[in-house]
Amino acid sequence: MSAEATEQRILSVLEEDAQASYAEIAERAEVSKPTVRKYIQKLEEEGVIVGYSADVDPKKLSGQSIAIVGIDVESEQYVEVTRTLKELDAIESLYTSSGDHTLMAEVRAPDGDSLGEIINDEIMELPGVSAAHPSFLQERLK
Repeated sequence: MSAEATEQRILSVLEEDAQASYAEIAERAEVSKPTVRKYIQKLEEEGVIVGYSADVDPKKLSGQSIAIVGIDVESEQYVEVTRTLKELDAIESLYTSSGDHTLMAEVRAPDGDSLGEIINDEIMELPGVSAAHPSFLQERLK
């Protein structure tokens, strides 16, 4: 069994259940607990594993709205815009994109009105942001 295959099985278990214990991961990945510990430590040190999180169903969150927002940025303002967006508390995560938009942001707010204000008053007002395209999350299907 190759090291890559072992890593992939361990990562698959973690992606399914970030709270799994080393013993659970070892059993499901069919390796020993010391192997799990060694690989997880290596993957964290290499920056492959950057954190652990919980999957959230936005419909079940009381008092919170979530949108995935495609953000178009002028290339000469890219560095400054991304630096500023990373500092906004309402932005849970920010990604570069090879799709229709320069950046993709997960934005959270207490309600739809607040979410709209964040998009209009904080994101769209940044010099270099030419457009923001929100998609409001409604129901988690998987």
